[in-house]
Amino acid sequence: MMRWTVALALGLMAMPVWASDGLDKGDTAWILTSAALVLFMTIPGLSLFYSGLVRTRNVLSVLMQCFTITCMVSILWLVAAYSLAFADGNALVGGLGKVFFAGVGEDAMSGAIPESSFALFQLTFAIITPALIVGGFAERMRFSSMLVFSALWVLLVYAPICHWVWGGGWLGEMGLMDFAGGTVVHITAGTAAIVAAMVLGNRRGFPAQAMPPHNMTLTMAGAGMLWVGWFGFNGGSALAANGDAAMAMLVTHLSASAGAFTWMVCEWIRFGKPSALGAVTGMVAGLGTITPASGFVGPAGALIIGIAAGFVCFLATNYIKRSLKIDDSLDVFPVHGVGGALGTLLTAVFASTSIGIFSGQGYGSEEATMGSQLGVQAIGVVATLGYTALATFVILKITGALIGNRVTEEDEQQGLDLVMHNERGYDL
Repeated sequence: MMRWTVALALGLMAMPVWASDGLDKGDTAWILTSAALVLFMTIPGLSLFYSGLVRTRNVLSVLMQCFTITCMVSILWLVAAYSLAFADGNALVGGLGKVFFAGVGEDAMSGAIPESSFALFQLTFAIITPALIVGGFAERMRFSSMLVFSALWVLLVYAPICHWVWGGGWLGEMGLMDFAGGTVVHITAGTAAIVAAMVLGNRRGFPAQAMPPHNMTLTMAGAGMLWVGWFGFNGGSALAANGDAAMAMLVTHLSASAGAFTWMVCEWIRFGKPSALGAVTGMVAGLGTITPASGFVGPAGALIIGIAAGFVCFLATNYIKRSLKIDDSLDVFPVHGVGGALGTLLTAVFASTSIGIFSGQGYGSEEATMGSQLGVQAIGVVATLGYTALATFVILKITGALIGNRVTEEDEQQGLDLVMHNERGYDL
């Protein structure tokens, strides 16, 4: 009996010490898990999703691009990008107080979690964003140019916009609601992809020559990994293991399901048959569109957002490919760019607490109305799109002048696997 009394006393004595640190072990465990899930989205999820969509001779090049971006961005995040995004600075960009993770030790805290776990979680977002852009220039960009472009883009585009929204910058101060990256990730990646597609030009033979996916099995497998990983992407953005995280995961799943089903129905009506490619593309559209709204809307609102994502992104994809004839090879802008913008705007609608069963969690400000919040969301969309487009164009012109962005016609015909890496994705 005495031993149990002593053990209980020691336990009670230890509790205030743990509480005084401000550390929540449950929240920390969830953020560490979420970081792993988001990294899983890029390698292997996005890597397989994209590699199945290109032609056989370029499958390895896409896998290599996603893998190498993961390594390079991780180093840049340590050196300066994390500081530019989250260190104290001004309204436009963070300062240099956290270069090389200065001050990010074992005891450094970000709210109720270690800052190291926060930095790791945010790193996985910084990794997947430039990896998404790969879909805009797939099968035709030099590997060296891709590396230089991605490095400059993370430092000059991603880090500042991340600071605008999440790091204490001007959009966050204005009241922009972006729970998990509708502006920071999806609009930036989608805009950069279509600018890259236009600067580099279409793949040779597009649009007259059909360029179907070479391996839908890889794409379907990658899509499933993206869907699972997105629970960490959106649920982890609550930065706590709480009701916000649970609701974010629930609405994420519902929107993905609605997006996939809606795209499939649209395709069935227009072309006579539903395709696996259409189903997974609609799923990604639903996921990207719910991302900014995921912590603010309810299940019924998520259903409408997912349906809107499937329908609007389906129309956008066909318009860009068939009418404008822009070779955004893997549909990054119509899915992520349009979806991110649509979701950012719809957040102002379905976050409202006054629309019955479609009500969300509110705006976080008693003064905000649906109209005023919609105005803030629109400013966020326009500012993010405009800055990203201009900066991406300038970066591509710099890399083009220094290195040359596009491979030669002969290299493109031979395929980037052999030309860039002296290897084959398949030993046929």
